[in-house]
Amino acid sequence: MTGQRSARRVRIGIDTGGTFTDVVALDEDTGELVTTKTPSTPADPADGFMDGVTKVVGLLGGAVEIGSISHGTTVATNQLLEDRIDRLGFITTEGYEFVLEIARQAVPDGYGNSYFWVKPDRIVPVDLVRTVGGRLDHTGAEIRPLDEQQAAEAARWFRDQGVDTIGVCLLHSYADPGHERRVRDILRAEHPGAVVSISSEVLREYREYERSMTTLVDAAVKPRVARYVSGIRDRIDASGTAGDGRRLPFHIMKSNGGVLSAEEVVHQPITTVLSGPAAGALGAAFIARHAGFDRVLTLDGGGTSTDVSVVVDGEPSLTTEGSIGRFPSKIPMIDIVTVGAGGGSVAWISPEGTLKVGPRSAGADPGPICYGNGGTEPTITDAHAMLGRIPPHLLGGEIPLDVAAAREGITKVADQLSLGPEQAATGILEISAWNQANALRQITVQRGLDVRDFHMATFGGSGSLLLCRLIDILGLAGVIVPRDPGNVSAFGLLTVDVKNDYVQTAVARHADLDLDRLAGIYAALAGRAAEALDSEGFARAEHRYDRTADLRYFGQAYEVRVPVPDGPVDADLAERVAGAFHDAHLRLYGYDFRDDPNQQVEWVNLRVSGVGPIRSPLPQEPTARDGDASRALAGEREVYFDDAGIPAGHRTTPVYRRRDLAPGDRITGPAVIEEFGSTVPIHPGFAARIDRSGNIVVTTGTARER
Repeated sequence: MTGQRSARRVRIGIDTGGTFTDVVALDEDTGELVTTKTPSTPADPADGFMDGVTKVVGLLGGAVEIGSISHGTTVATNQLLEDRIDRLGFITTEGYEFVLEIARQAVPDGYGNSYFWVKPDRIVPVDLVRTVGGRLDHTGAEIRPLDEQQAAEAARWFRDQGVDTIGVCLLHSYADPGHERRVRDILRAEHPGAVVSISSEVLREYREYERSMTTLVDAAVKPRVARYVSGIRDRIDASGTAGDGRRLPFHIMKSNGGVLSAEEVVHQPITTVLSGPAAGALGAAFIARHAGFDRVLTLDGGGTSTDVSVVVDGEPSLTTEGSIGRFPSKIPMIDIVTVGAGGGSVAWISPEGTLKVGPRSAGADPGPICYGNGGTEPTITDAHAMLGRIPPHLLGGEIPLDVAAAREGITKVADQLSLGPEQAATGILEISAWNQANALRQITVQRGLDVRDFHMATFGGSGSLLLCRLIDILGLAGVIVPRDPGNVSAFGLLTVDVKNDYVQTAVARHADLDLDRLAGIYAALAGRAAEALDSEGFARAEHRYDRTADLRYFGQAYEVRVPVPDGPVDADLAERVAGAFHDAHLRLYGYDFRDDPNQQVEWVNLRVSGVGPIRSPLPQEPTARDGDASRALAGEREVYFDDAGIPAGHRTTPVYRRRDLAPGDRITGPAVIEEFGSTVPIHPGFAARIDRSGNIVVTTGTARER
C-alpha cells in the first residue's frame, strides 16, 4: 500500500429541468469537468436523477470516489406554478380570519384590467381557517394569554376534517414566537399526523399577509418536497455510490444562492422554490466574472421557460419581494424573472386569430412534434428544427429529430394565418424573442438600469438560439456563451456555499436606536446561524456571518437592504449603515434625504446569513491555437435566415464543432456552432470569437476585442 488515493475524487451537480436532467462532475484534484445530459422523467424525477449519476460515473471511467452530490430541483416550483395545492388549514389570531381575503390591493397588468380581473381563489378557503384567542403587541409583550382550549379544538377539527397540512401565523409572533410554538405543540398532541409550519420559523418578519402566505406556501410544498428529497436520499444510500460505507453528503440548492443538506431542507422547503434557476444564475455569474465581465444579464433557456437575472459586480441581485405563480414569498431569493418561452413552448392561434407562443409547454412528455413521442402541437424547438437552426438530432445523436413532422405541424398553423411555413416558423421565433426581451427589460429598464451597458450570458439547451435577435432588439454590448451551456445550472451547483438566512423585525428610528438591543438581536441571529452550520459539519473557524439591515425613510412603505459591517454594534457602525442606506436609495431611486433634518431614517429588519464555504471549481483556460477556425468545420447545411437588410431565404451555412474551437478563433455569420446539448446560430451581420476562457462572444459586425 502506498497510502495514496487511487480513485478520482469528484463532486457532482445535477439540475433537473422540464426536458433534460443536466449533470456535471468536478475532479477535485485536477479541476477537470465532465458533463452530460439525460432525459428527465416527469413521472418520477428521481429516475432521471439516478440515471444521471450512473451516466456521468460511467463517463469518468475507472475508480471514482464521490465526495458529494448537489441538486437543483423544480419540485416546489412546479407544484406552485401548476397550482397543485392540496387542502390546507390555517390558524391565525382571533379577529384576523380574513387576512388572506383582504390581501393586498394589486391588479395584474395595471388598472386598465381592473373591471375584468377576478381575484383568484385564496390558498386557504375561509371555511378552512380557524382562529385562536390571545394577543401580543408589536414588541412581543403579551396583552392576552393564548387560549389553549381554542387551539386544541381547532386541532381536533382539522383532524376530523382530514386536513393534514396546517400553517400557523399569529399576530406579532415575529417579536415573540412563544404562542405559535405552543399552538404547534397542541397540534402535535391532538393531530399527530399533521404537517405544520409556523411563521416565526419560516419568516420572522412583520407584515401579516406576506408572513401568512409565505408560511402557507412552506406548508403546502413541505409534504411533496420531503417525499422527493427523502426518496432520492434513500436511493443514493441504497446504490452504495459513496463506495466506502459512509453516507454521501447530499445538498439541495436554495433560492438564496446557497445549498443546504437534504436532511435540513425538508424542514424549510420554501427555500427551494427557485432552486434550479438560482443555480443557473450563479453558474453564469461565476463564469462571466472569471472571463472579465462584471455587468451581465443571465438568460437560462430551458424546455418549459426562460429565466433571466441581473449580475452586477460579479454577483446576482437578491430580493425578498418575489413570487411563484400567484403566491407571494418573502424569503431571500436571487432576483429572477421567468417567462414561458422555452424550447417546448407551444405555438397556438388565439380566438382573435393571432399567433401566440407559450406559456403552455409540451414539456418532456410528449415534447415537441420533432421528438417523435406523440407531440401534436408545434413548439419553438419545431420552428428551429424546420429552419435548420438546430441539427437534425440532439445530444450528439441520442435523440433524432423528425424535421418533416415538425414542418407538417407548423404548416397547419401557417395555413390558419395564410402564411408560408417558413414565415410561420420565423414568426414563432420572433414572438419568443420579444417575450424574452420583455423579461430582460423588466429586470433592467424597469429598475433603472440601461440594458445597453450589459453583456448577456446565455445558457440552457435553448438559451443561445435567439441571441442574435436579442442583440438587435435590446442593443446589447454582446453575448457570452459559456462552454457546455446546457450544463451551466448543474455547474452552478458546484460553485456555491452552504447558506442559511435569519431575520428579525426590529422597527426603530435611527435617532432612537437601542444599540444594546441591536447587538443582542444580531448575536441571537448569528447564534442560530452557527448552530445550523454546526449541524452541517462545518468547524466554527470556517463559519462566516454576513450581516445586513433593511432601512427606509420614516413614512415609506418599502425598505432598502444594505450591508452591516463586521465589528461591534456601536454608534459609528450605525452611522456607516445609515450612510450606506442614503447611497443605496440615491442609486436606486435618484434621490435621498441625507441633508434633510425633517426626514428620519428608520431601521426595520435585521438579517444574518450564515455561510459554510465549499471549495469552488478552479477556472480552466484552454490553450490558444493558430486562430484558424476552419479546423473545427464539420460540414454545412441549409439554414433559413430572415434578418433585416438581407433577402429572406435558405443559405448554405458552415457548421462548426465547438470542441475543436480554441481561444483566438473568429467566425463570421452566417454560421452554426454545435456541441453536445446546445447550438449557437450566428446570423448574417454578426461575428463570434473565442475568448481566453473558451467562451463564445457574439457581437454585431466584427467581433470586438476584450
